[in-house]
Amino acid sequence: QVQLVESGGGLVQTGGSLRLSCVASGSIFRINHMGWYRQAPGKQRELLARISNSGSTNYADSVKGRFTISRDNAKNTVYLQMNSLKPEDTAVYYCHTDLYVTKYSGVSTYWGQGTQVTVSS
Repeated sequence: QVQLVESGGGLVQTGGSLRLSCVASGSIFRINHMGWYRQAPGKQRELLARISNSGSTNYADSVKGRFTISRDNAKNTVYLQMNSLKPEDTAVYYCHTDLYVTKYSGVSTYWGQGTQVTVSS
């Protein structure tokens, strides 16, 4: 069984910063992509940033230049550094990964439980 555990959410003022972390644990052979999504009330879940196991990244236009995704492969951990936060960034943030449980298995997808980020005006 694989688990993703996020941390680092909280309440911050407009213009502030937060750093989210997500650790993958359990039966893991190899992690492919890791990423961050968010979902605000009444809205669809949206992809914010994604990073491959080689370090290639892509970002949603809404966070480009403000958010930075990184990962530590040795720790099976992905980070999201969020700067210049705005009230519209308020949402539940979810970690996501595609990985191989064993050498012979297909790719499986896992989600974290979510962490709340609230940006006050």
